[in-house]
Amino acid sequence: MDGRTFVFVGGKGGVGKTTVSSALGLRCVADGDRTLLVSTDPAHSTGDVFDQGFGDTPQPVEGHEGLDALELDPEEEVERHRKQLRRELGTQLSAPMVNEIDLQLEMAHRTPGAYEAALFDRFVEVMRSTEEYDRVVFDTSPTGGTLRLLALPELLEGWIERLIDKRERSIDLYEKAAIGRQTPRRVAEGDPILARLEQRREKFAFAGETLREESSFVLVMNPDTLSLRETSRAIDSLEGYGLTVGGVVVNKVTPEPDPHEEGTGATYLRARCESERERIRQAREELEAPILAEIESRVRDVRGELLADVASKLDRRTAVGGAE
Repeated sequence: MDGRTFVFVGGKGGVGKTTVSSALGLRCVADGDRTLLVSTDPAHSTGDVFDQGFGDTPQPVEGHEGLDALELDPEEEVERHRKQLRRELGTQLSAPMVNEIDLQLEMAHRTPGAYEAALFDRFVEVMRSTEEYDRVVFDTSPTGGTLRLLALPELLEGWIERLIDKRERSIDLYEKAAIGRQTPRRVAEGDPILARLEQRREKFAFAGETLREESSFVLVMNPDTLSLRETSRAIDSLEGYGLTVGGVVVNKVTPEPDPHEEGTGATYLRARCESERERIRQAREELEAPILAEIESRVRDVRGELLADVASKLDRRTAVGGAE
């Protein structure tokens, strides 16, 4: 297998990330990669694409041997994240303290960024437990949320470093005070808070290295000015984090009317196509990433044979960072 194991498909809301990620999953399977498709769409669009329900554990996609899928529910992940933290704190703090902190956790998990924090932990779990797969394709949240998520490893690793330093100083002062009162010394090696912080630091370090060394990012855009600008900013941000952008898929391209067609509708379509072709030309010239495919809009929902057709148009090798 060449290329990177993890492929994140991103872009602003409504550009067609689920269609592209599902098609990319099919393309990877067609090229011989055992593939897992991971969706974080609360609307469960991946299940709609394959006309099949999925849960939070890998499940075979019917009719596509070698392709599994799972769907993560952001709301459930936030609640699971809160309950896990409460359980861990319950073993280290008194009951009144746990109840007070539980109130703080509940408020914290209602704030912006809670989804990203909870999904980040789940992403790491998935990345650590998918050795049986050659490729893992993530259908991620819209670009803004995805970029905030990807900023977490570096930001939180530094934050935890500072917390560990403060905790070690606190323990040192406690031990020195204990000696003066002739009470047993407390050893840092057995401190549960330090152990928890070290565990989190290791998780963030793993995530940062995996995102930089084993992951590729594919962005989906529509052929319009706003989408082009958003994609350009996303590429700059991803590369600023030291992450690899495999390329861009231009989706929902308007088909050209036949030459003999006339009338208001045909005139409108030709003007729209001309505008879209200009945006695609700009994308090819200005974006710091290759165009992997131009996917035309379909009248019907993209599934079945239409999805297979989209998959056949994707440049899978470039998307995953493999050799040409």
